[in-house]
Amino acid sequence: MTIAEIESIYTDQLPPMYDRDEAKNIAHLAIQQTCDLSKTYVMLHRGHDLTLNQETALIRILDELRFGKPLQYVLGEAHFYGMRFKVNSSVLIPRPETEELVFWVLESFKDESKQRSLNIIDLGTGTGCIPIAVKKNLPGAEVCACDISQEALDVAIQNAVLNQTEVHFFQADMLKDTFSLLPLTFNCIVSNPPYITEREKEAMHVNVLDHEPHTALFVPDKEPLLFYDKIADFASKHLAEKGLLFLEINESLGHQTKAMLEYKGFEAEVKTDLQGKDRMIKAWLR
Repeated sequence: MTIAEIESIYTDQLPPMYDRDEAKNIAHLAIQQTCDLSKTYVMLHRGHDLTLNQETALIRILDELRFGKPLQYVLGEAHFYGMRFKVNSSVLIPRPETEELVFWVLESFKDESKQRSLNIIDLGTGTGCIPIAVKKNLPGAEVCACDISQEALDVAIQNAVLNQTEVHFFQADMLKDTFSLLPLTFNCIVSNPPYITEREKEAMHVNVLDHEPHTALFVPDKEPLLFYDKIADFASKHLAEKGLLFLEINESLGHQTKAMLEYKGFEAEVKTDLQGKDRMIKAWLR
């Protein structure tokens, strides 16, 4: 069987929630990892013959994908900001819009990083993709991160080792009042907390609903800013002078999130992602 033939099988048999181009891309990613081939090689050598073991592995991957399991979970890894990250069902799969948030953080601190050591914390870290990417690009910074899930922290620690970065991870519940007693100040607080309301579930792909951790995704309809409210309270106590707060947000709640931050004593700037959606906020204390 050739690369072109296995690609055709994938595009024909993947669930209809994937359009043909997306199915083709999934096939290429599966081939690249299974066969240890580059993206360019897979695209240019469609007549390349696969071994029997490779064919078998790729069909097994397809079988899992047909039941809606995301490719990243099937392969056990995802790519983020040019790095590899281990993933499993205990953590969210890193998204491209979160890369944009990291870029904004790095752009905001690129000059300061040359002048002084920065103290940075990521709240609700999941895979650890945010603090690890930040530490990789601001090696002089002191970076820590927390999550309520020990299973997620276990993955994040593995990813820090995999990407040769030193990040301090600890377990904490952002919604508990005792969390605000952390005896440190930070030049940068960053978070991609749960922000999808329960009523938005209907519009989501089944592969997300059935496989990714709901505690990292959803908030009650009546409290859509539940985590942002707590993070703002934490930031008001723990941001250093001229410190910055960065948040990934629900695209439909940009104005509400900004208004809440301003009510709590912050100046705030909403930023759109590459799709033109309100997806990020930078805030600082007045």
